[in-house]
Amino acid sequence: MPHLPPLAGQPPANAQLGPGMVEQMNRARADLRMGVPVVLVAGGQGLACIAAEVLTAGRLQALRALPGPLVLAITARRAETLKARAYDGDLARIIVPEDLGLAGLRALADPSDDLRAPLKGPFQTARGGNADLHRAALALTKSARLLPAVLALALPDPKHFAQENGLTLVDMDQAAPLMGAASPLHSVVSARLPMAVSQAGRVHVFRPEDGGEEHYAIEIGAPARDAPVLARLHSACFTGDLMGSLKCDCGPQLRAALAQMGTEGSGILLYLNQEGRGIGLANKMRAYSLQDQGFDTVEANHRLGFEDDERDFAIGAGILRKLGFHAIRLMTNNPAKVAMMQANGLDVVERVPLQVGKTKENSAYLATKAAKSGHLL
Repeated sequence: MPHLPPLAGQPPANAQLGPGMVEQMNRARADLRMGVPVVLVAGGQGLACIAAEVLTAGRLQALRALPGPLVLAITARRAETLKARAYDGDLARIIVPEDLGLAGLRALADPSDDLRAPLKGPFQTARGGNADLHRAALALTKSARLLPAVLALALPDPKHFAQENGLTLVDMDQAAPLMGAASPLHSVVSARLPMAVSQAGRVHVFRPEDGGEEHYAIEIGAPARDAPVLARLHSACFTGDLMGSLKCDCGPQLRAALAQMGTEGSGILLYLNQEGRGIGLANKMRAYSLQDQGFDTVEANHRLGFEDDERDFAIGAGILRKLGFHAIRLMTNNPAKVAMMQANGLDVVERVPLQVGKTKENSAYLATKAAKSGHLL
């Protein structure tokens, strides 16, 4: 069995058997996905948090039975749609009215019904005080692939509350340095994979320490490490890659990249599990539904509470370096991706255009990518 290094943020195994901070954060994400509250603490303050998307009537009633006002934390992007003042800059804390029920709270989190019922509010939003725990709760919720909207309640004795209710507690004073940092990746296994484009194919699987999704590197042929390699960073797209969706150009780009690598005799394709520009498949389908209402892809992401693009391409740069590549010919239409690779220690000697897959169904999507995201199409 290969020796695995200790997880970042936790002591060696012989020092303790319980979860370290990285594992505690992953527990918190899993709890949030299941609709279980988590408790965040920092600087003597505490917050009980639950994702609005999976909130139940029973847990809402239980939170309302506790002292103190309930607050719905949403991103500034979602606040802009709701016309709620984001006094905290990147987020707003809506003070939840006592008569607002479960359906109303979910409607604040989920924009699917905004056009049918646009007259929400007016809202009173919190001004002053420290919003760092609310910000951390939104970041955890995003990383759990849930809508970024969190029902929160300040706690006078958070550690006792967590212990009494069997809830996961995360000390954000310890967790904060890990929140914005990319989790270290470790090679799990590699194996030969004969492919249609090349008999000499090999798949490498990389696993992050934080329990997140695995990412894959596919070598075509035997690309040299001492020369620029033809490379493609491809974000997973279930609808385009597997189902042949006509709403995007992902599937044709994947196949064209592999075909060109096969023709040239070598290359490397990174398949990064960052579906829907990093918001996950469920939220991507929500964005598709909003597009059917007339919003473009960027507007849809903003109405959901996300940024234009939530992906982290430093992951790809790290994998390439681990495999021994330092200079690449990057297959992309996105100049920002070139800049990201260079900022993360890779020499991009050439941008190789990949202009395929335009259909009448995705022409507006491609036009938005060009106009709002700077893609060269």
